[in-house]
Amino acid sequence: METNAGKSPDVEILVQEIQQLRGELHRFIERTNQIHIQSIISNLKSEYAELLSNNHLERAEECLSNQMVHDCTMYNTCFQVFLNFLTETSKHIKDGEVTEDIIDSYKLQLQEMRKKGPFESCDICFGEVRKLFEKQVDLMRSLGILHQREYSVQITEYPDEKIVSEIIEPIASTTRFQILQAVSAETKTFSDLSLMTKLREGNLLFHLKKLQEAGMIIQRHERGDYIITEKGFRVLSSIRDLYGFFKEKDD
Repeated sequence: METNAGKSPDVEILVQEIQQLRGELHRFIERTNQIHIQSIISNLKSEYAELLSNNHLERAEECLSNQMVHDCTMYNTCFQVFLNFLTETSKHIKDGEVTEDIIDSYKLQLQEMRKKGPFESCDICFGEVRKLFEKQVDLMRSLGILHQREYSVQITEYPDEKIVSEIIEPIASTTRFQILQAVSAETKTFSDLSLMTKLREGNLLFHLKKLQEAGMIIQRHERGDYIITEKGFRVLSSIRDLYGFFKEKDD
């Protein structure tokens, strides 16, 4: 009879193999979840890209009509030129891909167009079209369409306040983190999120606004479904990876 209270060598090996299998299974599940989310985001982009692009152009046309200088002799010509410019740039939302270099080329194009503007009041109209173009760029960035340049940043060079206000603070709430996880699986209506969080009107809008301002979720259109953005997905994925790492250590 074995009197040693410890485990036999065979049992030790078996335990190690079980622990290894548990770790591999955990990583597999985490990876499967990530692939599932990525697939959902890709499908959402394809499904809603044209809708978002068209919606932006409709608003752009309305903004140009309201904000441009109407009593200018060049109004009709410039209106059409600006609308054509925004129509061209919005195609990247539908295509699903654009680079920083392409965005820079559009900015240069606007600068060259402004040089040809004969009036001082041209600044008003060009200011409006620049603002509308920047909104397009923000949308491309939120959807993960804009492939940004990679920068090498030392850990001591991170902008503390920006990271806290744009990444940490927006998800430092059980409710907001719950919302982010919910929209990562599928689009959610305001009613869906209200039912899930048990919050109504202003209280829920407060949390949704925080996530929208941080660029982690967007609303398909006014009163439309809420969708996770590329930034929101990356933040959520990073947290899941970090949680998985420490959980595996604890196990």
